[in-house]
Parts: sequence; structure tokens; C-alpha cells
Amino acid sequence: MANTQGPQGTNDPAGSTQMFRAFVDEAPQARQQQAVASSGPRLGLIIGVVVAVAIVAAVAWLALK
Repeated sequence: MANTQGPQGTNDPAGSTQMFRAFVDEAPQARQQQAVASSGPRLGLIIGVVVAVAIVAAVAWLALK
């Protein structure tokens, strides 16, 4: 059986470059997905506050009517 991996203790520069490029190419996508995920709860909080204010205003309007 032939040793096709080369001598032990040496790194394959092409393999390291490919792994680095894969890491660099994936990093912006991960940040973009993280930004989208963090804006979801914030949007829900804003909608919740608007609904709460509308309910309080409706109750106050009915109480003063």
C-alpha cells in the first residue's frame, strides 16, 4: 500500500488555504443570520408595546365615556 499523504509532520498548504477560504466565505453569512435573528425579538417587543398602549388607551376611553 502506497503512502499518498506525503511525509508525516508537514502541512498541505493547498488544504490549509481551502479551509481558510471556506472559513472566510462563511463568516459574513453567519453574521448576517445573527443580525436577522437579533432583530426578531426587538420587532416583537415594539409590536407588543404598541398593542399594550392601544389597549390602555381603549380602556381609558371607555372609562371616561
